[in-house]
Amino acid sequence: MALTIFFSLLLLIFTASPANAQSFIGVNYGLLADNLPPPSDTAKLLQSTSIQKVRLYGADPTIIKSLAGTGVGIVIGVANGDLPSLASDLSVASQWINSNVLPFYPASRIILINVGNEILLSNDLNLVNQLLPAMQNVQKALDLVSLGGKIKVSTVHAMTVLGQSEPPSAGSFAPGYQAGLKGILQFLSETGSPFVINPYPFFAYLSDQRPETLSFCLFQPNPGRVDSNTGIKYMNMFDAQVDAVHSALKSMGFEKVEVVVAETGWPTSGDVNVVGPSVENAKAYNGNLIAHLRSMVGTPLKPGKAIDTYIFALFDENLKPGPSFERSFGLYKPDLSMAYDIGLTKTTSGQTSQSPSLGKATTSTGWCVPKEDATREQLQASLDWVCGQGIDCGPIMEGGVCFEPNNLVSHTAYAMNLYFQKSPENPTDCDFSQTARITSDNPSYNNCVYPRAGDVGDGSVRGVMNKYVSSDKAMDHNKSECSSSLSLPLFTILVSLISISLHVNL
Repeated sequence: MALTIFFSLLLLIFTASPANAQSFIGVNYGLLADNLPPPSDTAKLLQSTSIQKVRLYGADPTIIKSLAGTGVGIVIGVANGDLPSLASDLSVASQWINSNVLPFYPASRIILINVGNEILLSNDLNLVNQLLPAMQNVQKALDLVSLGGKIKVSTVHAMTVLGQSEPPSAGSFAPGYQAGLKGILQFLSETGSPFVINPYPFFAYLSDQRPETLSFCLFQPNPGRVDSNTGIKYMNMFDAQVDAVHSALKSMGFEKVEVVVAETGWPTSGDVNVVGPSVENAKAYNGNLIAHLRSMVGTPLKPGKAIDTYIFALFDENLKPGPSFERSFGLYKPDLSMAYDIGLTKTTSGQTSQSPSLGKATTSTGWCVPKEDATREQLQASLDWVCGQGIDCGPIMEGGVCFEPNNLVSHTAYAMNLYFQKSPENPTDCDFSQTARITSDNPSYNNCVYPRAGDVGDGSVRGVMNKYVSSDKAMDHNKSECSSSLSLPLFTILVSLISISLHVNL
């Protein structure tokens, strides 16, 4: 009996671990179009990708049913117009749950219900006043059918809910929203539900179109921006916007409430007078964002954890009102082909990426690696940028031959070199804002081969540079390394539980 309990605990721990899943990558599935593929085909598309979650703006039964058995997490929404009836009558909320959740759950893995979308932005005081009571009644309706805690309840906010966002440490909610938000935040805190927000660096760029701002928004190499209060240097707008929300939550006394990004993205086209929309920029933003999330670096104020992020959007929506760029956010076309490749295609089970053979005729003078004084922020910015340029960063993803050691210096060294070897005759490709250098010492180790253009590999690895794979300095750059062994506290808990089990059986 004791052994049965022990192995059951092991199974629970390791299957619940997020280390092997990219559950933080989601996508918005909007329906304001007349050319969308059938939901069944879309479900198959999603299963071929690393997208783990889908956000719906409503609760379309056909779509929810099509995702049954896929394991994809589903976020459904309550229409803004339904708030008054839900707020005034618990039975209406129960009927909503009976119609939109119970027929599908748990085969369709509904994980969150967003009650209303950007209600505070509407400035409709009656609707704003109905928001919290509606959320509470939906929560009570879930509790009545024993789904409280299994399915969370929240609401989506626009970034305009913030009155101040610069610097990120001074982030605070607009004074006019604070009274109404306090009750909502208390509800989220009590139920363990997330604060859901829509940060768009794209819109930040529209208001400040300097080249350095574009690079900052696209996760590309840039000088960074220092928070004058904390001294933290931010290397991208996404982190700055999310940390401004973290600061605003802290200022209200709700620092522990989780932040979820419900929407973020970049359009591929727009009106001729709008600067910024393009396939190149969309690919850079979304590709670098995904690389940033996969790195598990988190944000400066919440390091070591990827934030749940839903990219806008799965498809273009040709019936959506507003400026033309609003209809051009799709990652995929109606025929299910990619609008552009940002590395979402899932590899086959057990497949691991191998170090590529570049096949260049030109022989480089060496390998490109980070300088010893490169900061964590600079390394992360370079890693995000390279992996968003169509470079195969698979070898440094989990399961890849260069994933271990799992630290920022080692991963960035591999990525920098891979980019440099595309054109090693050009030394400026090993610059990375003056944070990299060329070395004649081969940084390869074990089965992780750092390619060099023109090399004819014989399978051997020579001149290992251990400082890039095992030094204390490298470990200091990334405090959130994963370990394949059990941590001491977890091991202690297991031993204690086994002891208790043995005692009971005796």
